[in-house]
Amino acid sequence: MGRAEGRWVPLDAYPRRSHYELFRSYDDPFFAITAAVDVTGLRRASREESGPSFFLASLFASLRAANAQPEFRRRLRPGGIWEHDRVDVGATVMRADETFGFAYFAWASDAAAFLESGRREVARVAAGSGAADPRDDRDDLIHHSVLPWISFSSFKNARRGAGESVPKVVFGRHEERDGRRLMPVAIEVHHALVDGLHVARYLESLRAELEAWE
Repeated sequence: MGRAEGRWVPLDAYPRRSHYELFRSYDDPFFAITAAVDVTGLRRASREESGPSFFLASLFASLRAANAQPEFRRRLRPGGIWEHDRVDVGATVMRADETFGFAYFAWASDAAAFLESGRREVARVAAGSGAADPRDDRDDLIHHSVLPWISFSSFKNARRGAGESVPKVVFGRHEERDGRRLMPVAIEVHHALVDGLHVARYLESLRAELEAWE
């Protein structure tokens, strides 16, 4: 279920214990929110000759934002709630045969290091075929997808079934509005672990990470 580094959340002192016990028994305990984020600066930087990959830089921003929120690092386990010290990201990458594979990007505090290792991982997965490599044994991830063809207003993810609690984030096609480039972001989370306030904090952190490219 992922790396060992982390800790159990003590339920006796957990202020959301009643919410955790309520929503973990729901047939459909996930909720989803879609919001727009401004990617004007990052898009401009990515179009420069030596600029970063838009995909990898936005993924790095999302990973930093997710790690900044303890609720996005918490997972349901048979023994209670496990909180990872940090999480990585698994994302879809398009392949030459128009299928996709899952790529895995390890946490890095430095953008340059993340972008460099990320380029190698994208190239590896893009050159592959066959099985997508979902790595269902890991829950120390944020599941990420990108739909660069669609500027959506809502999104629903496929899920494996009961017990899954990994947050899922999807980026859509960014479009110009009033001179700015706005990108839809869909976030789907397990309500036993995450509330709307925590999603709002993730979005606030994500916007701050993206604004740093201005």
